[in-house]
Amino acid sequence: MIIPWQQIDPATLENVIEAFVLREGTDYGAEERSLTQKVDDVRRQLQSGEAVLVWSELHETVNIMPRGAFRG
Repeated sequence: MIIPWQQIDPATLENVIEAFVLREGTDYGAEERSLTQKVDDVRRQLQSGEAVLVWSELHETVNIMPRGAFRG
């Protein structure tokens, strides 16, 4: 189920995004990016609709994923 990110408390959303970034360990190529920059990137993706915040009832977890990868 997609959770509208706008309905999440800003501090909670910040924590969810930060946990996602730390968990993913995404490779940004030759240029290293700070945690703040990575969090800002994910926030922009949520705001643009490119990424969505998803609740898994099966696993009782929240995740962030590309909109095209979500099969709800």
